[in-house]
This record gives sequence, C-alpha cells and structure tokens, in this order.
Amino acid sequence: MKLHEYQAREVLASYGIPVTGGGVASTPAEVRRIAQEIGGKVVVKAQVFVGGRGKAGGVKLAETPDEAEAVGSQILGMDIKGLTVEKVLVAEAVTYQKEIYVSAILDRATKRVMMIASAEGGVEIEEVAKTNPDAIIKIPAHPSMGLLEYQARQLAFAIGLTDGKQARQFAQIATGLYKAFIGTDASLAEINPLVIREDGSLQALDSKILLDDSGLFRHPNLEAMRDSSDEPEAEQKARAADITFIKLDGSIGCMVNGAGLAMATMDVIKLYGGEPANFLDIGGGAGKDKVKAALQIILDDPNVKAILINIFGGITRVDEVAKGIIAALEEVKTDVPMVARLVGTNEEAGRQIIAESGTNLIAATTLGEGAQKAVELVQKAA
Repeated sequence: MKLHEYQAREVLASYGIPVTGGGVASTPAEVRRIAQEIGGKVVVKAQVFVGGRGKAGGVKLAETPDEAEAVGSQILGMDIKGLTVEKVLVAEAVTYQKEIYVSAILDRATKRVMMIASAEGGVEIEEVAKTNPDAIIKIPAHPSMGLLEYQARQLAFAIGLTDGKQARQFAQIATGLYKAFIGTDASLAEINPLVIREDGSLQALDSKILLDDSGLFRHPNLEAMRDSSDEPEAEQKARAADITFIKLDGSIGCMVNGAGLAMATMDVIKLYGGEPANFLDIGGGAGKDKVKAALQIILDDPNVKAILINIFGGITRVDEVAKGIIAALEEVKTDVPMVARLVGTNEEAGRQIIAESGTNLIAATTLGEGAQKAVELVQKAA
C-alpha cells in the first residue's frame, strides 16, 4: 500500500524527523488558507501516485497566498498520467545548499533492514546506481538491536557530513527513519531529498513510504489512509473479497487455494506452453461467494480464453468445494471453458458432482493434466 507524500510526512514527523511546515488542501480556498498560515513562499504539489509530477506541471512555487490560490486552482483537477489530482500538498518553500538521499528498505539477500544513503539526492536512486554506484552507501541494521548509533554516524560520515552537528542530526534522522520503517511494517521508507539548509540544519523535503499489506491489520490508522485511485479495479475487488490477486499478461486464468500451489500452477502452465493470466489465491476456504468473486475478477480480463481451477481440499472437503463452484457458476454466466482439478478429502465425490453438473467444467485428476487441457483450450480458441 502506498502513502501519499503528505501522509508520509505526517508519519515521519511523528518519529521526530524535521519536515517542512504546511498541510494538505482539496480546494483553492484551502490552499490560500494554508499559504497564509505559512506566511511566505510556498510550493504546491499534486498528490498522485506517479513520478514526473513537476514535468507535468503538478509542482509549482507561489510567492503570495493569492498566487498560491491561483496555482492550486490550476493543479487541482489536473490529469497527470491518467490520474486526477484531488489533493495538493502546500508546503513551506525553503532554500538549501545540498540534497541528500536516505532510505530504509528490506534487503532479502541479507535478511536485514538495509539503510541506504547517498550524497547525490534529488534524483532517482536507480539513476545514481547506474551512473555513479560508488555514491550509494549501504549499512545493514543490526537484526535484533536495530540501527545502532555508530552505524548511523558511519552513514553520515560516508556521505561527506563531517561537521559534527550535521552528522549528529543526520544520525537522528536516519534512526527515526529506521524506527518509522519498523513501526509501520513498511517495505520502503525514503527521504529524497533530505536537504542541508542555509543555516546548516537538515530537513526532509520529500518522502515516500510503501507499506506491507500483510501488516496492515496491526495498523488500522494507516489502513484508513488507503487511496485506491491508482489500483486496478480487479485488485480493488479482490481485496474487498479477501482474495490475493495479481494480474499478468497471459490467457489462462488461474483460481487456486494457497499461494504455493498458485505459484506451482503457473509454473506448470508455462511448462506446457501456456501463459497464466493472473495469480489468484482464494485462501483456505472455497465457498460460493468467494468462488463467485474470483471468477468474476478473472473473467473481467478480456485476454482470458480458459480458466484452470486447482483446489487442494485439506481441511476443506473437495465435495463442498465442488458444490461452491457449481453454485457460483449458476450466477456467473460465461462461455469461457474451465478445467477443474480437485484433490484431497472426498475428491471422488467432488469430481462426480462436477461431472453431473451440466456445466462446461472439464475434470482433471492431476495438475499436469489440468494444465495441458487448459493450454489446448486456448490453442483451439486462437
């Protein structure tokens, strides 16, 4: 889950990281009011989940509240890469000497939280990695004690902050960023740029936080911040139905219970020359409502030419799963052919239910057989 810049600022500020003054506005009048409260030059920034806002005209400076209101009216309602700007961040515009990059990210190779910093802030870190990889400094936080003080100072010195006061402030900011990363169950917490102001102090100008959806049950306050405007409709429907769904580019829709089984299903489809259209895990249960929601999500993709249903009935009995599938198909009308491979408790009864259902379901006894049949169906439709 992505947070808007203004939301990320609020989170970082709660962990003691210095951010610019300002607030979020959804009308030109609110832009004017916030600009008056700031009492100086402001920057008005579109709040949409895309890059290149500045080049698209979504970031503008304003000298006065009147100018800020005018700028706000220009940006609000603007279309930036297919997304409509509904809110803007009105922030204090500051002058500074230098831009720095700092972030916390989960490094799966070392199984630690990796702190990353660079003296070349203000640009995409991927671009820095290409053009000047030596400018990127990485320090893994301690797995149990977190980012230690000496590590944070080491990071500061490595990017050229030799002034003691600046190094100490950077260390405090890096530590706060690490705590924000851990405290919100984030997958990325980034400040870019972190600037050195004219008086030598450090301040976060732009921030980004990506949250791990799996940890959101611990953070209802963060879940309430969700903005689904950039999410595909299918993913929104899947989340509402408690289904894990990722759209892919293939032609064979997959409905599976269990993430590992779903991965194996996609692998076997590719083994037999097909391409999966999605990753879809309906979880441990396979009742009518969930199956119906899953089928509707899969069938919304016009590229789907066949569907492979692969269910392992462990705790859930296969005959009950089969009844759920048949009941769902009575409500979801489609001509798309489907292959059902159901194994586990009461699988023979489940297969018999499918065979006697009068639907277009084709039974398969193994995953390989099911994948082969699904691939053949797509080839016939081509």
